[in-house]
Order: sequence, then structure tokens, then C-alpha cells
Amino acid sequence: MRGHRIFAALYDRLLSGTERAGLQDMRAELLAGARGRTLELGAGTGLNLAHYTDAVTELVLTEPDPHMARRLRRRLEEEPPAPGRVEVIEAQAERLPFEDHSFDTVVSTLVLCSVESPGGAAAEIARVLKPDGRLLYLEHVRSGDPAVARWQDRLERPWGWLGAGCHPNRDTLAQLEATGLLAEPVERDQMPKAPPIVRPLVRGEARRAS
Repeated sequence: MRGHRIFAALYDRLLSGTERAGLQDMRAELLAGARGRTLELGAGTGLNLAHYTDAVTELVLTEPDPHMARRLRRRLEEEPPAPGRVEVIEAQAERLPFEDHSFDTVVSTLVLCSVESPGGAAAEIARVLKPDGRLLYLEHVRSGDPAVARWQDRLERPWGWLGAGCHPNRDTLAQLEATGLLAEPVERDQMPKAPPIVRPLVRGEARRAS
């Protein structure tokens, strides 16, 4: 994969205002629930690393973009997270190189907007989760406001050029539920200090439907 060299170089700077305005607190609250063997999808430059606790016994970080992965490995060296065993694997969310039912927790933060196949990624999440495992997610999604949703549709292509393939109009919860993951409860929120088309946010956890 060729990746996005410039986007990777600017990513932390682009998100710095949003992180300080509240996104880092959302990350911390979400990741406090990670337990056991944990898989993070699209770990990027490692903005989640500081928020994992020692309840995570093993942390596997996937990142398909080689430029992001390089920065992720650098951050791991400079700021080791609480879990003692950490591994970085350059893999896409739609093609995870792991056995079925092998993770207690899967983490997805601002990732499913940019995968090539959201349905494929959701299916892989469901596959690798243990029967009692949990997906912890924080994703920006299609707005429930028809006026905002229309702008998300209109600006999808130019925004994708700027945002390394980000799609601002995806109904991520519907994709998860189509694969048998029950997202409950769902907390609807707003991305702090962000453009309107990527402001609608959902966060929470999902489990296999019984």
C-alpha cells in the first residue's frame, strides 16, 4: 500500500485542536473499558496509546498505511503504553490476519469512515471477537439532520481527497448491526472543534447479538 505520506505527517497537528477540545477525553473514557487481549484497528500515529490501562494484557495495533505505521512505531518507542506486550502489524481492517474468536476487545476510533469496505471490516470485527468480547467504537457518522446529510453527500469526494479516503456520510452503526453486532447503548455526540460534515459522532460498545 502506497499510503498518504503528507497526511500522516500532518495528522497529529490537524487533530491537535480537536483533541484538546475534548476528543482526548472521549478516547480516555472509551478505552478505560478495554480488557484482555485487545486489537486496535487503524491505530494511525498512536493517539490512543496513552489511554490504555493495565487491564489490557496484550495490545495488537493494525495500521495499513506505512507512513502512519512508521510514526506509530516511533511513538511506541518514545511513549510506551501501560500494556507490556505490544505489536504493530500493517494490515487492513477488511483482511485481518488473526484467528476466529481471538480477541477480548476490538477498538475502532475514527477508522471505519476510511476503510475500503465498511461491511467487510465489520464482518472481520465480528469474526475475531470472542463470543463474549466487545467492540469499543468512536466514529463520526452520517448526520440524522437531512440538511447536514445532504452536504455530507455533496462533499464526500473532495473531503476524501483531503482526508485520505475519509467518507463523512457513512452509516457505520447499520454496517455493524448487519454483521450481527449489537451496538447498545449508543451515545450520540459531536466531534469537538470539527467541520460540520464530520461533527456527528457515535460512541459506545457493541457485542454479538444473542
